[in-house]
Amino acid sequence: MVHVAAFSLLVPDYDEAIAFFVDVCGFELTEDRDEGRKRWVTVRPPGAETQIVLARADTDAQRAAMGNQLGGRVGFFLHTDDFARDHARMTAAGVVFHEDPRHEPYGTVAVWEDPWGNTWDLLQPARPVP
Repeated sequence: MVHVAAFSLLVPDYDEAIAFFVDVCGFELTEDRDEGRKRWVTVRPPGAETQIVLARADTDAQRAAMGNQLGGRVGFFLHTDDFARDHARMTAAGVVFHEDPRHEPYGTVAVWEDPWGNTWDLLQPARPVP
């Protein structure tokens, strides 16, 4: 096994999620295929291998899980090579950060929230990740 190819993230609407991840976060739309009753939609940060499958929540249980898929923990870790640039761009685009940037031994980090309540770290590692 080499890497995680993709993971699913529950969202209320495909187009709303595409707009957030592509227009606000700067991700690439890697696939948007109509499969009849659902769409296969994937996004990823530019140059990344791992994709996020934007999965529309269709059931009451899925809708209830949106924003709490990880029980309130930070569950997603978005690495950057320029924290100040990406933090400023995301803030200007309306992304809600839960804290001011902080410097930790492992790097510069701030927790942010997507429109559905999932929490993410924006992280510039102290040293490049191999």
